[in-house]
Amino acid sequence: MRGNADGLTKRQLLPATTVFRSRELRRNAGPVERVLRAALRQALPDAKFRWQVPMGPYHADFCSHSARLIVEVDDATHAERQAHDEIRTGFLNGEGYRVIRFWNNDVMTNVEGVVAEIARNLPEEMRGNCL
Repeated sequence: MRGNADGLTKRQLLPATTVFRSRELRRNAGPVERVLRAALRQALPDAKFRWQVPMGPYHADFCSHSARLIVEVDDATHAERQAHDEIRTGFLNGEGYRVIRFWNNDVMTNVEGVVAEIARNLPEEMRGNCL
């Protein structure tokens, strides 16, 4: 049986505002998210990364459910919010996901290196020919 005892999946249990927020985040994505999304789709299609994925009270920038891997892209404001990010990462780890983070600057200046590092964190069968 799929979902909980009533047959509802985690997504169906989310408030409607969460799904709308995900769509809004995808529609209003900045250039960094768009660059990384295109690079992940091209280089690592087997990982099937989704973006702006609701995860409890948070949204993961990029998530591969099959690899249990979340990729976060951080800007300068995250340097000031380290305590919040640690709580968030703890929650995501508790859900069974590993979280790796990159700075916006790294994505924009070295997207190939970022994708290679992401590939190193994937199971071998999902890496394609990145490594």
